[in-house]
Amino acid sequence: MATPLYDEASIRVLKGLEPVRQRPGMYTRTESPMHIVQEVIDNAADEALAGFCQHIQVVLHSDSSISVEDDGRGIPVGLHPEEHAPVVEIVFTQLHAGGKFDKKGDGAYAFSGGLHGVGVSVTNALSSRLEVCVWRGGQTHQMVFADGDVKVPLRKLEPVSRKKTGTRVRVWPDPRYFDSPVIPLAELVHGLRSKAVLLSGLKVSLTIEKTGETRHWQYQDGLRGYLAEELDGTQALVPAFEGRQYAEDDHEAFAPGEGAQWVVVWTVDGPLVRESYVNLISTTAGGTHESGLREGLFSAVKTFAELHSLIPKGIKLLPEDVFARASFILSAKVLDPQFQGQIKERLNSRDAVRLVGGFVKNALDLWLSANVEAGKKLADSAIRQAQARARSAQKVEKRKGSGVAVLPGKLTDCESSDSSRTEVFLVEGDSAGGSAKMGRDKEFQAVLPLRGKVLNSWEVERDRLFANNEIHDIAVAIGVDPHGPHDKPDLSSLRYGRICILSDADVDGSHIQVLLLTLFFRHFPRLVEAGHVYVARPPLFRLDVPALGKRPARKIYCLDQGELAAVQDKLRKEGVKEQAWSVSRFKGLGEMSAEQLWDTTMNPDTRRLMPVVCGELGIEATTRMFDMLMGKGESAQRRTWLEEKGNLAELDV
Repeated sequence: MATPLYDEASIRVLKGLEPVRQRPGMYTRTESPMHIVQEVIDNAADEALAGFCQHIQVVLHSDSSISVEDDGRGIPVGLHPEEHAPVVEIVFTQLHAGGKFDKKGDGAYAFSGGLHGVGVSVTNALSSRLEVCVWRGGQTHQMVFADGDVKVPLRKLEPVSRKKTGTRVRVWPDPRYFDSPVIPLAELVHGLRSKAVLLSGLKVSLTIEKTGETRHWQYQDGLRGYLAEELDGTQALVPAFEGRQYAEDDHEAFAPGEGAQWVVVWTVDGPLVRESYVNLISTTAGGTHESGLREGLFSAVKTFAELHSLIPKGIKLLPEDVFARASFILSAKVLDPQFQGQIKERLNSRDAVRLVGGFVKNALDLWLSANVEAGKKLADSAIRQAQARARSAQKVEKRKGSGVAVLPGKLTDCESSDSSRTEVFLVEGDSAGGSAKMGRDKEFQAVLPLRGKVLNSWEVERDRLFANNEIHDIAVAIGVDPHGPHDKPDLSSLRYGRICILSDADVDGSHIQVLLLTLFFRHFPRLVEAGHVYVARPPLFRLDVPALGKRPARKIYCLDQGELAAVQDKLRKEGVKEQAWSVSRFKGLGEMSAEQLWDTTMNPDTRRLMPVVCGELGIEATTRMFDMLMGKGESAQRRTWLEEKGNLAELDV
């Protein structure tokens, strides 16, 4: 068999919208077209957020297309000064093009969910047809796209009143890119209703052509009315806690307008309702703004309970005790939101923890002072949760019995023994281990420094594993013995719910990661299968950016070179001068201070922690791959594989 040719012609450059069609899963959810439709709805909602739109009309057509119309300003239709093409064409045909990069005071969208400029261009790329109609300046403008390309160039239609402005986008999603071509009606309804809730006075309507049904949403009571409707009469423990607060012009830490609106209801029983939004974008996976809400509620309730001497001796309140029976709707406004991935399911902006947490704590402090009896009920509920948690942890300890192995001396253990919240960091080197020990939360985080590189254990027999000190210490620390894929080990003795591999963000660090992943996959497969093994992702770079306009000075951490380039490009678009920011490169974890390591890699609210799973290959195929990559007698096969597949390696940023 001839070796495949790998030369200059093998490198392919994808242009325009082709990357989206080649790898749609990198840009959107492919279960259904809901997300690409949501991008259009979000653009209309951003016009409402900016104060220019009063009505959003959505029509689900009989031919499976969907149209979204707003009465905002209308997408600009003139020629772009640099690209020399109609702006409306650029918006729908070029990635990283949009009106939401400019966050300065005179920008078109000071606050919006748009971040990358790939939203409606992805919608266009994954649609068989897309029509856009713009009313602006007394004229009607129309443009038609097919398979992402211009089919009918921008043209003027009949004139209209100068008072009529807005945009209508009609989309025919291409079924080739989705598991199901059907737009889930329940998800669409929920998304539209949430826009009406979050924007008081905005009218949102949905028409379904097949049934002739039209639904309207317009909420005057805002978040409180919406949450009450969702809870549907569930008994509340105390009156609803609601508020809003936004930074003023002279705020020392946040830009003017940044802040949040919230309503929280603690219920006696029944299901919980928890929804969060950032600049009207639904963050279904939560994020740092939800963490800020949790921390703010906890700090205020704990302070109140301590002030009134309500906490029994030996009981320690934790955030989850206060949060256990809390339902909430949270709507945050963040000037420059950093989301996890293009689908924006989770907010990653580190400042959002302090932003929301600080405002919520101050407001709840005042609320508890004015409602002392309600505060005592709330504190009592949290204390009962803490007592139940303590009793549960004691039961687990009893099941463990007295025959406990002596823990390794270099393990810095945590105080809690509740494996549902404890975690251990397997840290590369003593210097990094020192920073991790100082930076950790000693309540639930343990640190086990590893000296040197762990043994390649792929072909090591199980009864010979403990001859290696590092592997011995890992096994004793986590409390689970080595086992095979068909064994059923007793995981009740597992001491930590999360086992986190923490190594440098360089080639040596990656090598250590691979050796540890080999150990867990080969000799602790049930831990991987049960979702207990994680890889922490420390940053490689730090950018120090000076204050500019509304934005205060900030520190931005980047995982790798690709993310650094993307952030620098974004800073240029914000108007930051090239020489204004400075870039620092971390040579290793040992160079990071305890505060930096906590903020970027260990803080559950702001870190990036990747769960380890087998993925699409499955266990058998993964085992064969490990055989080839880690087997001592497979060097020839490894070389062949690298020659054939090396050019397919992708950098995940």
